[in-house]
Amino acid sequence: MADLHQTSGQTTVELVALLPLMAALVIGSWQAVVVGHSWWLAGIAARAAARAQVVGGDPSHAARRALPRAARGRLVLTRRSSGELTLRLAVPAVVGGLRLGSATARVGAPAGGAR
Repeated sequence: MADLHQTSGQTTVELVALLPLMAALVIGSWQAVVVGHSWWLAGIAARAAARAQVVGGDPSHAARRALPRAARGRLVLTRRSSGELTLRLAVPAVVGGLRLGSATARVGAPAGGAR
C-alpha cells in the first residue's frame, strides 16, 4: 500500500509536464484548420470575381461579397491587363493576432478576352 501513495504524485507531475505539449498540439491543429479555411475562402472569392468579370460586373465587389464579413478586409485583388485576377487572402494567426502569409487564388482571362 505504501508504493501506491508514493507514485500517485508522479502521475500529476507527468500530466503537468505534458500540458504545454497538449496545448501546442491543439493550437497547431486549429491553425491548420484556419489555413485550410482561408484557402477555401480564397477559391470561393476567385470564382465569384471571375463570374462578375465575365458578365461585366465589378470583380472586387463580387469577391468581397462572397466572403464572410470578418474576412473581407483581408482580401487583396489584383487585375492584370490580360484579364487574369489574383486574389490574396491574409491568413490570420490563431495566437498573437499576426498574419501568417496569404492564401492565393488565380483566375484566368475569360474565353472571349478581357473586358
